[in-house]
Amino acid sequence: MPVVVVESPAKAKTINKYLGANYTVLASYGHVRDLPPKDGSVDPEQGFEMTWEVASDSRKHVAAIAEALKTDDALILATDPDREGEAISWHLKEALTKRRSIKKTTDVKRVTFNAITKQAVTEAMANPRDIDAPLVEAYLARRALDYLVGFNLSPVLWRKLPGARSAGRVQSVCLRLIVEREMEIEAFDPREYWQVRAQLSTPRGQSYEARLVSLAGKKLDRFDLENATQAEMAVQAVASRALRIRSVEAKPASRNPSAPFMTSTLQQEASRKFGFGARQTMNAAQRLYEAGHITYMRTDGIDMAPEAVQAARDAIKDRFGAEYVPDSPRIYKNKAKNAQEAHECIRPTDMTRDAESLKLSEPDQRKLYDLIWKRTLACQMEAARLERTTVEIGSDDGQVGLRATGQVVLFDGFLRVYEEGRDEPVDDDDKRLPQIMTGEAAGFAAGALQGDFDKAADRADDVVDTGAGMQKHKAAVLSGDGAVLATQSFTQPPPRYTEATLVKRMEELGIGRPSTYASIITTIQDREYVRKEQNRLIPEDKGRIVTIFLLNFFRRYVEYDFTAGLEDELDHVSAGEKDYKDLLARFWRDFSAAIAETSDLRISEVLDVLDDALAPQLYPPRPDGSDPRICPKCGQGRLHLKTSRTGGFVGCGNYPECTYTRPIAGEGADGEERLLGEDAGDEIWLKAGRFGPYVQRGEPTPENKKPPRASLPKAKGQYLPGWEPDGMTLEKALTLLTMPREIGMHPDGGVISSNLGRFGPYIMHQLPDEAKPVYVNLKEFQEVFEIGMNRAVELLAQKRANPGRGRGAAAKALRELGEHPEGGGAIAIMEGRYGPYVKWEKVNATLPDGVDPKDVTLAQAVTLIAEKAAKSGKKAPTRKAAPKKTAAKKTTAKKTTTKTAAPKKAAAKTAGPTGKAGKE
Repeated sequence: MPVVVVESPAKAKTINKYLGANYTVLASYGHVRDLPPKDGSVDPEQGFEMTWEVASDSRKHVAAIAEALKTDDALILATDPDREGEAISWHLKEALTKRRSIKKTTDVKRVTFNAITKQAVTEAMANPRDIDAPLVEAYLARRALDYLVGFNLSPVLWRKLPGARSAGRVQSVCLRLIVEREMEIEAFDPREYWQVRAQLSTPRGQSYEARLVSLAGKKLDRFDLENATQAEMAVQAVASRALRIRSVEAKPASRNPSAPFMTSTLQQEASRKFGFGARQTMNAAQRLYEAGHITYMRTDGIDMAPEAVQAARDAIKDRFGAEYVPDSPRIYKNKAKNAQEAHECIRPTDMTRDAESLKLSEPDQRKLYDLIWKRTLACQMEAARLERTTVEIGSDDGQVGLRATGQVVLFDGFLRVYEEGRDEPVDDDDKRLPQIMTGEAAGFAAGALQGDFDKAADRADDVVDTGAGMQKHKAAVLSGDGAVLATQSFTQPPPRYTEATLVKRMEELGIGRPSTYASIITTIQDREYVRKEQNRLIPEDKGRIVTIFLLNFFRRYVEYDFTAGLEDELDHVSAGEKDYKDLLARFWRDFSAAIAETSDLRISEVLDVLDDALAPQLYPPRPDGSDPRICPKCGQGRLHLKTSRTGGFVGCGNYPECTYTRPIAGEGADGEERLLGEDAGDEIWLKAGRFGPYVQRGEPTPENKKPPRASLPKAKGQYLPGWEPDGMTLEKALTLLTMPREIGMHPDGGVISSNLGRFGPYIMHQLPDEAKPVYVNLKEFQEVFEIGMNRAVELLAQKRANPGRGRGAAAKALRELGEHPEGGGAIAIMEGRYGPYVKWEKVNATLPDGVDPKDVTLAQAVTLIAEKAAKSGKKAPTRKAAPKKTAAKKTTAKKTTTKTAAPKKAAAKTAGPTGKAGKE
């Protein structure tokens, strides 16, 4: 019976149902070999020979496959239908050949299917092929490039920029996008402009809104009204004139549906609609694919199989009626440059089944499937038919002109099912207008805009009377009858990237590929180069410094066109049009020279270059015209860029006499040290340190090298309300500096004190006969300042009576959820010192805020475990008996996992997918 190998147990389980007992289906659990993380794994001097090593947690899976091949002389490699899947199949074949598990008589075939359905799997089995050598060579080239960049450029960063973590061929270019967007935002100079609108009414008493589009007979451009005075004159001009309808024009319009999903657009839409990160989206999509619910989720393609198109049209007709089905199918053409990435679009495998009928228990999967199902049906539905109406309004003397626009949906078409989200809000132009006729008067709807004026007043200065019957404040002007309103606006800087808009921009520039978007964005966050706040990506100081360093010393390798051009060359390799070793040789010749040029640079020289490059940002002009490089604290030293393990900062050149520092974001930015006031002759400072902001009494002196200091209190990574750096006052700082606070003497001896620790407030006490102090966590932050002796003694007595588990003792299980569905082993919710968490083997995943342990399902726990394992950069542990669960031929799998010893650590050198295997 043939041995079929796929990546995951879930996929194996689904395929096993279709193949039956005549096949042994086993899982490789992802990649089985990789380049060891050490020098020499890729050797440019030996024709870019690559040394591969079977991962320690993959050996048992390779051994299980090898054991199965002892009795079955046919191997079918059924890994995913993309470059990574082809590479896994090649690695498996190479590893099994080196074990001599594949013999000359062994029939090795490769099959691929775009969906895990009975029809797709059966057709694939009937049409096997050989491993695609060019596709594997493209993988080898990418892996070698990533290794050569990472293992040669990262050490340069470590030596020249303390605190830098790593650099990567694509990750550094992605980081550059985020850093440059932030610099655009910081350099942005907002420009003021005003807009005038009026609330008008028809002779029949129906109201509608119109915008001022011309004044004094001249068309208004955006910045023609640039201050309150001009806006006031415009309001007066409109309010003092009788208006009449000049024309009413209604035009038919239509809206066509968006194309079905490919990887990037699915990530973008899931981010817009659900706030999903790229990795979260791909994890949910992977599970839907493995369960047979959707087609393969890593694709650049938007075309749909003819039978799927017909199935979608049939489903639309059954659910919504024939009028929602267009006369002919909609055809979407692939835009992918690389055919190997352009599989079919991401769509449901069964168009008749919506999310409700699938009864998916996992929320992420349910939401994502619903999104895919709706988008797929919508892409084959009739267009929405609209009517857009434009009404031109003017005064008899032609001095003012206004315009009202409206839109009405005549036939909803695809909008009945789905409407694509937007990255940024747009003007609302779909308001319905009342019946308006040419020539009739347009009256003013008295008082209609008073509420809008009052809302604007809440954000501005006090309201004043202009003396001309109008109300006015800093941000708005309202006519006397309350029907004409001018509002102040400012141009906005470009928005920070979300994961969705970043993926979209990378796709536009040709950077990365569908299989890499999620991992790239995750990597720059894990390296602490970027943080995510309110779904927006913000560069950290170390991310800025790394980007500026690379732009000055390795500019070519972070250029967008260079990276995109390299992607194109790799696509040519996968198409069999280029030799991958020629590509590597050309890249290495120039890259190694660039590395050599920086080897003799001293850190001080690097900082001088970066200081000059960042000067406009680091030292912007001061309002008083003084030298922006003079230290604002001592008034003598010059400011200069410095580095630390946590990133870059600006410091005074008079250190250690002057300890002034601030972040590289500039004066006034979060993290700049600030004098809060004086107390008992000491200056009280707010400063920024390695572990965040803190307050400090005085400055270090030879007599007092460590002046009193206290961190700003946090809970679960967030500042406690009222204790944020921006709101820090002298009074609050002095309160923090009282820590540790002496509560009093314990009746049995020893001082009881309260303090703020890394994990929150606590009290501490040590009896004369105790070897170490007893600590008790306090639930409320304010207790650290207020707790009295009676309460403290009571809490300490309770803790001594029930000390709980000590370090190294077993945690208490709150709930047992059952066996892991893929790798086996019990999953439980444990009681942790800092909150409940999910435990499976060696993986511990903290429960998200607000999640009650009683409500957590097994599916949710499995997702948390997978995300934690992925974030930690290692594969989740799996039980040795796992192959037993996924094998159709149960006796073989069982025998494999219980009697086969793990092979010794193997390393092999290879020249490519068609070259001869080297020695282990």
